[in-house]
This record gives sequence, C-alpha cells and structure tokens, in this order.
Amino acid sequence: YEWTRVAFERAAVKAGRASKKLTTIESMIAGALAGSATVLITNPIWVVNTRMTARKGDSDEAVLPGSTPKKAPSTLGTLIALIKNEGPKSLFAGVIPALVLVINPILQYTIFEQLKNYVAKKRRVTPTDAFFLGAVGKLMATAITYPYITVKSRMHVAGKEKLTMSEGLKKIVREEGWQSLYKGIGPKISQSVITAAFLFAFKDALYDMTVKARRKIPGKVAAK
Repeated sequence: YEWTRVAFERAAVKAGRASKKLTTIESMIAGALAGSATVLITNPIWVVNTRMTARKGDSDEAVLPGSTPKKAPSTLGTLIALIKNEGPKSLFAGVIPALVLVINPILQYTIFEQLKNYVAKKRRVTPTDAFFLGAVGKLMATAITYPYITVKSRMHVAGKEKLTMSEGLKKIVREEGWQSLYKGIGPKISQSVITAAFLFAFKDALYDMTVKARRKIPGKVAAK
C-alpha cells in the first residue's frame, strides 16, 4: 500500500496540485491496487497450503487401525504435484473471489471513516469511539464479503473441477442452501472484528499521545 500511496502522491505533485494528500477515491484505488497485487502474489501459497491441509485430513481418515500412517506431503511436493497434474493455472484457483475480497478492507475503512466523520461533527472522537466504530466497520465488511470467502476456499480444493465464481456460488446454494455461504462466520467475525477494533483504538490512542508529546517539546526547549 505504501508503494501505491507514494506513487499517487508523486503523481499529484507532478500534476501541480496544492496538496499531495490523497483524496478518499485515490486512497480506495491505491488500496485496491495494493490488495490486488498482494492477492496475485500470495494466491499460489494459499492454494498449496489448502491442498496440503485437505490431503492430510484425507490420509488421516484413510489410515487403518494398526497400519503406519502415510507421510504428509511436503510443500514442494504438493506444488510439483499441482503443476504436473493440473497445470500452472491451478495455482490461481479461487483468484477471482480473492480479488473480489480486496473490497473487504476498502469497505472497512470507508465505513469507519464515514462513521467517524459523523461522530466528529458532534464531539471529539475518543479511542473508545474508534474501538466500537472499527468493530462495526469490520463487522459490516465481513458480513458483505464472507460468501466470497466460502467460494474462494471451495475453489482451492476443487481439484480439476473448474468453476467460475458465479458457478461456485450457485452450486453451493443449490446443494447446501444459502446458509452454507455463512458457515463458520462466527469464529471469523470474533477474530477479525476484535482485531480491527483494537487496531483502530490503539491507532487513535497512539496518535493522541504523539500529538501531546510534540506539543510539550517546544515548551521544554523554550524553558532551557
């Protein structure tokens, strides 16, 4: 994100803008570009990791009493097997839903900023406010994008059955019902919402502490 942000700031300076500060739209675009690049780079890693977990579970279930369990596949072995059996494209299974999920942090920060601006019009925003606003922002963003998380995970373990994002959604709804799109959302929300809430609260608290510390420095210098 920092690379894309700096690129936008340099573009603003070259364009002769009075301020190089990014607008809301520019910040969202920068975040989308950074998130998309991250997805494309890390998706093969997640595919290999998901396949390893799935195969380990299958091999554990297939072990007969008294027999020696098979050795779990290595990361390199899984990677080679994927490329050999399914082709290089298999490393990017589920990449479309993953790219769609880039909207999650964009929604999170946009909702948070809008709520924060609303509160700021009435009174000063405290770290406690930031805690609850951050939680609401993450909760709403996760609720909106979670079905795509489900589809993305299913596509990673789909093997040779290649489905588009819309086909994956339709298949899950047809075979398991709408509620299956939100299967496992409880632990996900508990983890991500609390993390986001503390993140925003600590950020605001540290910002306030930094501002207060900088205000004290001139006074100490003058006293000397």
